[in-house]
Amino acid sequence: MAFATLLVMLAPVMLSMGVTPSAAARDPKLRAVATLAPIADLVRQIGGSRIDLVQIIPDGTDSHTFEPRPSDARALREADLVVFNGLRLEIPTLRLAEANRGPQTQHFFLGDTTISESEWIFDFSFPRSRGDPNPHLWLSVAYASRYAELIRDKLVEMDPENTQYFSANAATLLARLDQLDAAIFQAVQTVPETRRRLLTYHDSWAYFAGRYGMTVIGAIQPTDLGDPSPRQVAALIDQIRASGVPAIFGSEVFPSPVLDVIGRETGVTYVNALRDDALPGPASSPSHTYVGMMVENMRTMFAALGGRADLFDAIDSSTIAR
Repeated sequence: MAFATLLVMLAPVMLSMGVTPSAAARDPKLRAVATLAPIADLVRQIGGSRIDLVQIIPDGTDSHTFEPRPSDARALREADLVVFNGLRLEIPTLRLAEANRGPQTQHFFLGDTTISESEWIFDFSFPRSRGDPNPHLWLSVAYASRYAELIRDKLVEMDPENTQYFSANAATLLARLDQLDAAIFQAVQTVPETRRRLLTYHDSWAYFAGRYGMTVIGAIQPTDLGDPSPRQVAALIDQIRASGVPAIFGSEVFPSPVLDVIGRETGVTYVNALRDDALPGPASSPSHTYVGMMVENMRTMFAALGGRADLFDAIDSSTIAR
């Protein structure tokens, strides 16, 4: 039987239920686009099978400098919702999205909705003189929880028929984030106060440090997102020796041979496994999630600082069942 004939036969029943044949013929799923991997995962965990999701910035790609592909324009144009971190992070992607914005497309900026300009942090890689704040709110689990609440509320607003589904997924995710947040506070207390210091390659951990009572004492990557000059490297070596930090942290997203040199010269442990916006494992892995990324980060960080990495063993980082 032809689909059109079937619609004609079912039309009286459908109309009695308040559904028109033309609406039934359309894909009912909300079409969503998200930028970087941690944000895309938060949308995926809450939206589940009730949305169609496209992630624009591939895992492990520098989200500051990523230039979207021309083929991304169609996804941005056809989306019902495009979710950005904001705080001036995804400027090239935002330009393409604005140039290809569909008449019904909503652009949603999580960071700008979460904190006010008075709460922006400017620091080593993001100095006030350049005007752009540190955008890495999601590495503070409290802010990630706020992101999840905002995503839930936006999906419910745009697709109220799936309110119960979105809310249930969000409740599970928020419970895991609360457990993760509490475990980080507990782990910090297992690190001697003199070791609660972070020197990282990319300056991603400012909001994390402020949340959990740690101090970022420096960042190796200059403000131009390149490698430091020999003079800057020498100054960093002096700073590390003076600070007494037990480890320096690199990034899988920003590999740099400079860190090997600094580690050898200072004699401190060089850890190159922190992830800013790359989820662990292949996409098919159950722990290829924001929570999975943070659990791995915390195990790595606290083991290197002399704290208890085992405090994160009980946290479920798997994809939420849908």
